[in-house]
Amino acid sequence: MSTPALLIISFSTIRADARLLKQIARLRRDYDVHTVGYGDAPDGVSGHVRIPDEYPIWRYDRAAVLMRRYRHSYWSNPAIAAAMTALRGTEWDLVLANDVDAVGLALAQRSAHGVHADLHEYAPRQKEDMWKWRVFVAPFIRWMCRTFVVRADSVTTVGQGIAEEYGRRYGIRAGVVTNAAPYAELAPRPVTWPIRLVHSGAALRDRNIVAIIDAVEATSADVWLSLYLTPNDPGFLEEVRARAAGSDRVELHDPVPYAELSKTLNAHDVGVHLLPPVNFNNTWALPNKFFDYVQARLGVIIGPSPEMARVLEDRGFGAVADGFDAAALTRLIDGLDSERVEEWKQAAEVSARELSGEEQAEGWADALAALMAAPPRRVRG
Repeated sequence: MSTPALLIISFSTIRADARLLKQIARLRRDYDVHTVGYGDAPDGVSGHVRIPDEYPIWRYDRAAVLMRRYRHSYWSNPAIAAAMTALRGTEWDLVLANDVDAVGLALAQRSAHGVHADLHEYAPRQKEDMWKWRVFVAPFIRWMCRTFVVRADSVTTVGQGIAEEYGRRYGIRAGVVTNAAPYAELAPRPVTWPIRLVHSGAALRDRNIVAIIDAVEATSADVWLSLYLTPNDPGFLEEVRARAAGSDRVELHDPVPYAELSKTLNAHDVGVHLLPPVNFNNTWALPNKFFDYVQARLGVIIGPSPEMARVLEDRGFGAVADGFDAAALTRLIDGLDSERVEEWKQAAEVSARELSGEEQAEGWADALAALMAAPPRRVRG
């Protein structure tokens, strides 16, 4: 029996997309995987359609979007049109669409067992903190959900709160596959003194990095903060660099390659992440770095983000501050001691396997296996 052919569509640079790489790594065990996306072919696939870099997916016909000619807007998008042309005449056993923009294209393919949609955010409210996006873009995204996503044969998304909102608004029954980090063969290190706090990720103003610094400067506890930040906003990064240079409790490091991140973080004691709820997706975020800290066998301190808090409190590997500001974080840090942090690190060790990317990827495998088990229907396209 031949291996079933799976087409994975993503309007991202797949070789740099952690979620897609986990998806491909798991699904190529069961399928002959082909991809559509930006950049060179990812490792391990049998074929790849490269969308020209000069056709970014966000470049929809602005006038058509404003006039709510959404069907024309979608199919005239240069990236979608280029992919449609490249895929003409192909047939697949399954098609997997990553994110809302890819679902219409996926439904247009000839697929014997249907289409699975993997939704990386709650798309209709992704940038709702920007009024122009709310007024002009959000109605178009909602149209894609009503027109395309509701027709997918199965759906997954990144967290339970987002899955529930898709169900409430659109009647979509979505499973959950989190953005978990790959399992790391590490062990918790003994708690240091001073206690070593760490934050890794993008240097962006809305990530509350300044609040974390302010909290560390204000606490009565004996702690040290390390920052590993990527230069997403170079101007802001220089502001952080100046703050760190003037502090005897904060040190800014160069970012490390993702393959080295878990080992680097493992030298610390507690990962810290305060994500302000400036929009729906921030409110319900369950981000990569949360799982990075678990794989590094650290305790975790977060703000009162419900999805992160649900996982953390269920497993006991950290604590939730009572707010997203510096004062709330300071109050929590003031109560830290070695015994408490040691308990968190041991709880992270217990949870690391189950919360790993490898375990989570089985959610995609199970969803696709269920579609493959149904009788084929060569009607799509």
